[in-house]
Amino acid sequence: MSVASYIGAIDQGTTSTRFTVFDRSGRAVATAQKEHEQIYPQPGWVEHDAEEIWRRTQDVITEAMQQRGLRAGDIVAIGIANQRETTVAWNRKTGKPVANALVWQDMRVSDYVSELARDGGPDRFRAKTGLPLATYFSGLKIRWVLEHVPEIREQAEMGDVLFGNIDTFLLWNLTGGPNGGVHVTDVTNASRTQLMNLQTLSWDKELLKELGVPEAMLPKIRSSSETYGLATHSAVKGVPIAGILGDQQAALVGQSCFAPGEAKNTYGTGCFLLMNTGLRAVQSTCGLLTTVAYKLGEQPANYALEGSIAITGALVQWMRDNLGLIQTSSEIEDLARTVDDNGGVYFVPAFSGLYAPHWKHDARGVITGLTRYATKAHLARAVLEATAFQTREVLEAMEKDSGIALNVLRTDGGMVANDLLMQFQADILDRPVVRPLVTETTSLGASYAAGLAVGFFKDLDDLRSQWSAGHTWKPNMEKRKREELYRLWKKAVTRSMDWVD
Repeated sequence: MSVASYIGAIDQGTTSTRFTVFDRSGRAVATAQKEHEQIYPQPGWVEHDAEEIWRRTQDVITEAMQQRGLRAGDIVAIGIANQRETTVAWNRKTGKPVANALVWQDMRVSDYVSELARDGGPDRFRAKTGLPLATYFSGLKIRWVLEHVPEIREQAEMGDVLFGNIDTFLLWNLTGGPNGGVHVTDVTNASRTQLMNLQTLSWDKELLKELGVPEAMLPKIRSSSETYGLATHSAVKGVPIAGILGDQQAALVGQSCFAPGEAKNTYGTGCFLLMNTGLRAVQSTCGLLTTVAYKLGEQPANYALEGSIAITGALVQWMRDNLGLIQTSSEIEDLARTVDDNGGVYFVPAFSGLYAPHWKHDARGVITGLTRYATKAHLARAVLEATAFQTREVLEAMEKDSGIALNVLRTDGGMVANDLLMQFQADILDRPVVRPLVTETTSLGASYAAGLAVGFFKDLDDLRSQWSAGHTWKPNMEKRKREELYRLWKKAVTRSMDWVD
């Protein structure tokens, strides 16, 4: 076996952690995945045990390396992609988290959102951060931890309690933890905290003061593609950790969307539509987020518009775990296929409020149009259709904001295996939907960032040449039917709003 002929990627997602080893052509040669616990202490609260995530990360690295009998010397570098906004605070000396991680879906900071919006409205920080005030982002979650875990504010001000999104927590542990762990994040993750200035790409002192977050606890902000440190974990000891991208930005890179106007939609726990806007940070007027797409080494940052939908794949899991209507997530397609349409049933999954393009944190989930005729199959169909309807809302907002027509939608993520959903998506958008040959684009994007940093991949053209279409769905629905379905969806959305007093 030739020396260092592979590249590794950690994809730490909302429900599971995966480690994948790719060869130079972008083909996965080994992969291992493990789920972790979802903790719901009370309605609207969602937590993870960060130590469990770190254990799972070590497990999947070891397992994937053993699958092919690989040694550390076979891996040229490792990239990290991570669930964004999920907030960890831990003790620098012990490495122990001071509380469970607050997941991006967690809504406990909604009172802070209302309080801050009273003085300047929901967009008061948008000019600097590209983000509206919402429960989604990390900054207010840090404030909550500082105010609710006894005695840690003082330690945070001294730099003894550290903050990071999951990328930072994993990097710190991978590079030694309490024994010299590197405390760093990249620009894409920093742009999701609501604490970084989009223009300067540095922590904004005014925002830190407004949100009550001490700078001493924050990681250094670096590019998405450079060597941050060397791994100390036995299976990959000495391998450079050389790429970090928030998972949605990683998928954008994995789909080779390097030109302005190129876009992808990732169908995972939530749905995330990102469009590359090049070197220009486009401020949204249609309910989208302005975010950093990537920054490759010394090159200037590229920006993106993003439409974030909180609940898509998570709704299928909810059908499985909370209602018991299916045994496995993949069964939903077969159940939905037993009926020809939704039977008039619409499901608006505003479990964490409505994200893009509405941003209504007081919305809650509703099922509308129920009659005695409706069956669990109609409900299954409504669950899948909710993902496609929400995607259309976001895509229309993106075309308005960018002034660019999206002629085709590149897709990836777990739900793209569902043919019924993908065909309905093409029908409701009235444009082709394309699934690439390699669907694990998040891991691929992390490997690309790391590979560029160490010269494993030459340049963006090298990466572009690896992308190829796996399957294309073409629209096949008459206009009148499409518009009537969408009209009723939008009506259902209004029924979910203003639920929480």
